[in-house]
Amino acid sequence: QVQLVEAGGGLVQPGGSLRLSCVASGGINIDDLMGWYRQAPGNQRELVATISGEGILNYADSVKGRFTVSKDNGWNTITLQMSSLKPDDTAVYYCNLRSINGRDYWGKGTPVTVSS
Repeated sequence: QVQLVEAGGGLVQPGGSLRLSCVASGGINIDDLMGWYRQAPGNQRELVATISGEGILNYADSVKGRFTVSKDNGWNTITLQMSSLKPDDTAVYYCNLRSINGRDYWGKGTPVTVSS
């Protein structure tokens, strides 16, 4: 069973930075697509960034130039480096893995609050 464990959320002031990490385990494949989604109160869950097994990156327009997704410590760990944070970035951030057969797996989420 695939498990995703996130870490690194918290409270940060506008303009600040935060780094999220996600470790995947249990039947994962190097070709799986991994990424981050977020859900703000009252909103639908939305894509933030993804990274493919080949290292192809995809970002939401709202975070381009501010967020960076990468793989660290091997191919089962991804990080999301967030800079120039805005109050609109406040949300619960979820790690996602889409397996090569199209099944989605989710972490429990880590809250990020951007506020002065």
